[in-house]
Amino acid sequence: MDQSQVVEVSPQNFQSAVVERSRETPVVLLFWAQQVAPSVDARRTLETLATQYQGKFLLALADVAQDPTLAQHLQVQGLPSLRVVRDGQLVDQLEGPQDEAVLRQMLDRLTMSSGDLLRAQLQEILDAGDLQAALQLLQQAVQEEPGNPAFKVELADVLIRAGEVADARQVLAGLPEDAPDRERPDTRLTLVEEAQDLPPAEQLAADCASHPDDLALRYQYAIALAATDQIAAALDEAMFILQTDREFRDDIGRLTMLRLFKVLGKGSDLAGRYRRRMFNFLH
Repeated sequence: MDQSQVVEVSPQNFQSAVVERSRETPVVLLFWAQQVAPSVDARRTLETLATQYQGKFLLALADVAQDPTLAQHLQVQGLPSLRVVRDGQLVDQLEGPQDEAVLRQMLDRLTMSSGDLLRAQLQEILDAGDLQAALQLLQQAVQEEPGNPAFKVELADVLIRAGEVADARQVLAGLPEDAPDRERPDTRLTLVEEAQDLPPAEQLAADCASHPDDLALRYQYAIALAATDQIAAALDEAMFILQTDREFRDDIGRLTMLRLFKVLGKGSDLAGRYRRRMFNFLH
């Protein structure tokens, strides 16, 4: 392991090794002792994580058996015990044995950029289907960092999903054309606008059931599904068009899939699966 990622601490070097270093890199301070097996396990896990996180945090080890002074000063009640120091301040702590997943969550909160952390929190909320909570999170983020275009891109996207199209247009109007990932809400907005002139998705579903070979109906149904955020179902309809007639409306099945991939954004597992299906069919 890279020894620059771990340091032994004592009362003598605590100021330099923990407080001062924390102004450059977050410090995770572990109180442990060789005689306490769970704390030895915690040390082993954190040393592995320190390597995996490649210097994004410093692991500081305080051996309570060697010198209990720091543990007494920071009111450590048992082992293992964690203190997280950032910018010279205590920002978090964990008491007792912890699963690796819990430690990773703590480290992610500590080492993620504000944008990455927001997206992680946002995805959890969206997975739960709570659009209003997502909007509150994003509106607060934009208020705190009004110059961050990534937050405004996310806000515009969720506003469209929540049906607040006019507000989304206003947010998009304030973004530069080359803002990273702007094409995601832009594309979602065009799909929603196109669906406004179509029958409801439920009616189109019934029409497609009655006329399963009508590709025009299938296309309309795909757009209606996409406008209501049913992206997987929309991709199925677009894939059906592609597989049935590549020439229909100048390859509209494939082009619609590409639009839907933009809505899903970079790194989407769903987009990856359908890209592979499309590629396998075309080649």
